[in-house]
Amino acid sequence: MSAAPRADGSWADVVGEGRLPRFVLICLGVWISAADSMVTATIMPSVGADLGGYAYFGWATAGFLLGSVMAGASSGLLALRFGLRRATAAAAILYALGCALSAAGPDIWSFLIGRVLQGLGGGWVVGFCSVAIGLMFPDRLLPRVYATVTAIWGVASLLGPLIGGIFADLDAWRWVFWLFAIQGVAVAWAAYVMLPRSDQGDAKAKVAWPQLGLIAAGVTAIGLADLAGDFVRSGLLTLGGVGLLAAMVWLDGRAAVRLLPHGAGSLASIPGAGFAAMFLMTVASMGFSIYGPAILQKLNGLSALEAGYVVAGEAAAWTVMGLMVAHLTGPWPARMIRLGSIVAGLGVLLSMFAFPAHTVAGVIVAGLFLGGGFGLSWAFMSQRVLSSLPEGEERAIGAAAMTTVRLTGSAVGAAAAGAVANLVGFSGGLTDESARAAGVWVFASVLPVAALGVMGAFRLTGKASAARA
Repeated sequence: MSAAPRADGSWADVVGEGRLPRFVLICLGVWISAADSMVTATIMPSVGADLGGYAYFGWATAGFLLGSVMAGASSGLLALRFGLRRATAAAAILYALGCALSAAGPDIWSFLIGRVLQGLGGGWVVGFCSVAIGLMFPDRLLPRVYATVTAIWGVASLLGPLIGGIFADLDAWRWVFWLFAIQGVAVAWAAYVMLPRSDQGDAKAKVAWPQLGLIAAGVTAIGLADLAGDFVRSGLLTLGGVGLLAAMVWLDGRAAVRLLPHGAGSLASIPGAGFAAMFLMTVASMGFSIYGPAILQKLNGLSALEAGYVVAGEAAAWTVMGLMVAHLTGPWPARMIRLGSIVAGLGVLLSMFAFPAHTVAGVIVAGLFLGGGFGLSWAFMSQRVLSSLPEGEERAIGAAAMTTVRLTGSAVGAAAAGAVANLVGFSGGLTDESARAAGVWVFASVLPVAALGVMGAFRLTGKASAARA
């Protein structure tokens, strides 16, 4: 007689009961997004020098994230409509096509269009992976599954700068995108082989187009603040973008077809407090990975490879801390959520002093605080939100919404960091003065956002929320 399946939340339990193929595919899907972001951050100074696109530095990330937001926001309903197998394979092919366009494009605009397509395809892949986690893994396994996702980011943080730095130093950055195009095709093949053929989807499932339109408009408005050229217009565009995102949340709570689970627009609910904390913490963190490599190369004389590894310490810290605390239960998850939000906020504060001071050691410490804070808290915030939602469609919407919130925060953070950097002279070229100014103001401008993120984390773990968890 065969032994009964283990249901103890162990690693054997994670891959048991036929979950191994899905687990492997989730790892592959997360990898292309994680590695893409780490490699691109390292090679962007080379891309800017080659294509003359320093004024659009932040758009390389914001364009990718805009596509990712649109894709991630619709992934839950598209997975229900077309089935995970077909949808994931098609998304991976679109990602590969975007990589090929960025690799072959002759100017900054074709490069940026390619980045948007990469964002769409990669965002759908990651979104479908999030849906798979929410639907196919029970609550007891979520911390370990999310810890694995974090570990993949850690591997990407080690290999990404190495890959990007080698190709950048060889003046062959285009080949990076050809490499990712091949990986996109491989993920499409894996999805087609590993996911069950019986999942054909439901043609009656609908997509929340009005909310998606508001998200696109809001992120685009904030992104255009990069190019506004003065403080007043940049501020108005940023405020307008934030207003459009707030309007999306308001509309979604009253729509028949929703992007967010019930109660997501209220800070008094677990989903609302959790999504707010995730969004705000992500916004505050984006300047580190986008502008960190360029500032280090200019002010400290580091190579692309060296700068990439310094910044990659953030992701490595996220990985290590996430794996260290994944086994915690009882009162500890709530404590980790609170502690992690505070530690990440301190990382933003330290960055404001470390970058302009030309201290590589200080930047490393800031990155360890920033990434370590996310590692302590992120998996438990995700678990708390998903555990509060009923099984079925509501949980699928919630799982996809977590990707939407994270990617929207990343896009807003990238665009806002770009706007601030350009206002202090980055658009005029990478000089000692512009790098030093960006090193201060990119982080100083988001300190209030980080503080609000800490408040959201404490609200998520408050007594009322704990009672409903």
